[in-house]
Amino acid sequence: MIAARADICLRAFDVADTDAVLALWREAFPEYDASDKPHREPRRSIANKVAMHDGLFFVATHEHRIAGTVMAGYDGHRGWVYSLAVARALRRQGVASALLRHAESALTERGCLKLNLQVLTQSHEALAFYAAHGYAPDDVVSLGKRLPPAPTAKVNAKANAKANASASL
Repeated sequence: MIAARADICLRAFDVADTDAVLALWREAFPEYDASDKPHREPRRSIANKVAMHDGLFFVATHEHRIAGTVMAGYDGHRGWVYSLAVARALRRQGVASALLRHAESALTERGCLKLNLQVLTQSHEALAFYAAHGYAPDDVVSLGKRLPPAPTAKVNAKANAKANASASL
């Protein structure tokens, strides 16, 4: 664990944190439950991240409550930062900075040399935060494509079958 300040602790996400993280994300990211953005369904995001077993989902706690989150990802080529959020009452107190540094450190330990993230253009505070931490726009265009969601049962069944096949070897 890394401390952001004396009363903030950083640790790996635990499945028991799910409801508290969902509540925080709904406060920090109101678009997460927008019906026109199914790719931002937060419960699915958490389940998918947990299924990765990569140890790159972190929470900040304050008085035994979830105070912040950050997800990171690394594919061997580039790292990514997602869902950096801090409870409104604890913003501007170093929690987000500690979470970001923690994610950067975890990615560096894995050999990551380039880190990317995306920020909505209207999120001026977030853009200023990242700029203060050395992030700058890359000379690229971010492209996206929405894919139809896979039926959850099929995805889970395939994952379970694969895990069971690996376990029986």
